[in-house]
Amino acid sequence: QVQLVESGGGLVQPGGSLRLSCAASGSISPNYRMNWYRQAPGKQRDLVATITSDGSTIYADAVQGRFTISRDNAKNTVDLQMNSLKPEDTAVYYCNARHVVLSWSVYWGQGTQVTVSS
Repeated sequence: QVQLVESGGGLVQPGGSLRLSCAASGSISPNYRMNWYRQAPGKQRDLVATITSDGSTIYADAVQGRFTISRDNAKNTVDLQMNSLKPEDTAVYYCNARHVVLSWSVYWGQGTQVTVSS
């Protein structure tokens, strides 16, 4: 059983930066895509960024050019570097691991709060 633990959230002013980190307690197979999702109050949980085992990345339009996802397979960690933060980036951010074939095989972290406000 894999457990995902996020860290790095907090309060930041508009235009600032934060780096989120997700640590897996067990080894994550290369067959899992690692993702960051976010959920703002009263809204659905949305996919923010994805990284595959070979390092390919996909970003939501809302964060393209501002956020960078990275993965260290040896350390079983996935980071999300967030720059030029906006108030609309305020949300709980969740780390997620999803098998590329077995769609039912999914792991979630507990989430970390990011608040962008002056």
